[in-house]
Amino acid sequence: MKTCPNCRSTFEGDYCSTCGQKDVDLERPIFALVADVLRETFDVDGRALRTLRTLFRHPGLLTADFLAGRRRMYSPPFRLYLVISVAFFVFAAWLANQGLLLDPGQSVEQDAAGQARFMSEDLPKLMFVLLPVFALYLKIAMPGRLYFDHLVFSVHLHSAAYIVLAVVMSIEYVESLVADAVQLVFYVFLLLFMVVSQVRVYGKHWATSLLIAIAVLTVYLLSISAVIEGGSSLQILSD
Repeated sequence: MKTCPNCRSTFEGDYCSTCGQKDVDLERPIFALVADVLRETFDVDGRALRTLRTLFRHPGLLTADFLAGRRRMYSPPFRLYLVISVAFFVFAAWLANQGLLLDPGQSVEQDAAGQARFMSEDLPKLMFVLLPVFALYLKIAMPGRLYFDHLVFSVHLHSAAYIVLAVVMSIEYVESLVADAVQLVFYVFLLLFMVVSQVRVYGKHWATSLLIAIAVLTVYLLSISAVIEGGSSLQILSD
């Protein structure tokens, strides 16, 4: 019988019966080890695709199932956020580096590199800090639920938002009424996504959920703007 190197208990199957550590054989070819890491990270057993499908087809169901203890079928919420956010900020930085996100009057030569650096270095840290702030705003709006419930809700909402925003940003450089209309549709979709999620998770009435969503998103977006402006001012002073 194999023993666990962590607590010296006996393994039962692939996991320790005492501490839960997985029996991993590190003396294997590097490609096998990398494959295991990728499998654990991206859930290539099918859970990742099921999670993404559920995230968009049934807004709020991932959060409701997680809080109800039905967790085995889906990717863990914080792992989901990590993978999606990393992919999103890499994509956003690439778009910025190509000059596709510049405002009128900005140039690729002078502004693209700095914008790409902000997208890849500063903004991920900012959003990681502000995500629990968003959960705090939800807690203030709906004090009857635990803060942890709001945090899980926020993680799933941000994960969906990053995917939608990636699509919106990919057509940001297109100057046409059609592109503007498509972007508006996606923004409305995000608002409705949050409303439907609240109805499913918190059991609120549709009208109440809509008012809460508008209020929380407004305060949150103002918070993001204030932090970005404050960070930019400090950067200018330091330079």
